[in-house]
Amino acid sequence: MKSLLRQAIQIQKQNLINRLIQSGIYKKNDTHLYELTLSELENEFKYIKKDSLETKRG
Repeated sequence: MKSLLRQAIQIQKQNLINRLIQSGIYKKNDTHLYELTLSELENEFKYIKKDSLETKRG
């Protein structure tokens, strides 16, 4: 059971890392994305998504 949960978390982290890289984000401060927790990656993605929406609205 732990293995499946760990695998699901890793997949979600990799998905968020890929999407952040596509948005031009490679690090947060001086920390590489792969060093961040899932929660930190989710927060960064939400911030980027929110910023992107506000930019589009002008």
